[in-house]
Amino acid sequence: MIIRYLGHACFLVTDSDGIRIVFDPYEPGGFNGAIGYGPINEPADIVVVSHDHADHNYVAGVPGNPRVITGPGVQSEEIILVRGIAAKHDASGGSERGENTVFCADIDDVRLCHLGDLGHELTPAQVEEIGSIDVLLCPVGGLFTIDAQAATRVVESLGPRITIPMHFKTAKTTFPLAPVDDFLRGKKNVRRENASEITVTQETLPAEPQIIVLDPAL
Repeated sequence: MIIRYLGHACFLVTDSDGIRIVFDPYEPGGFNGAIGYGPINEPADIVVVSHDHADHNYVAGVPGNPRVITGPGVQSEEIILVRGIAAKHDASGGSERGENTVFCADIDDVRLCHLGDLGHELTPAQVEEIGSIDVLLCPVGGLFTIDAQAATRVVESLGPRITIPMHFKTAKTTFPLAPVDDFLRGKKNVRRENASEITVTQETLPAEPQIIVLDPAL
């Protein structure tokens, strides 16, 4: 599969049959201009939305006529299985920012997990429900999500082969998030692609856990 980082927490994932999934599309210019990433011009067959905030749920901005997947439970589309696991947007049981759904998708024999705006460390029950992960898309910028330290512990609890950071400070957002370097500090096996996409197959997964930093495409 091809994983393309569009910006913020939004990714376009394309499988070997050309099925296109957009995770957490943002609204360009949303939150009074805090979201400076460009319009999402990538058509999709499926859009997955972790929660109902404008920097994650702007389905109207995704071209095509995609099926929209939200909330916990198992849903399938053609040969892709998508499973949602209930979580919270904060560390106060959702009382501050509400619900969040962690999504796992089996694509081309690779299991990908998008944590959405996870606001707390995972419970043992959630770790068990998520299960074995090959590629983890993990928020690291803090404030609205887990911060670098909590993200480190979440990654350790899930043990993915590849971790791709998301939802961090860039020149295209005025949200007061922490930069990705806060999460990378002291980490081994960090690879900066200087690109927006990578191709992942079961055969090319690294033997040792790796962090891959992608540049926002938009």
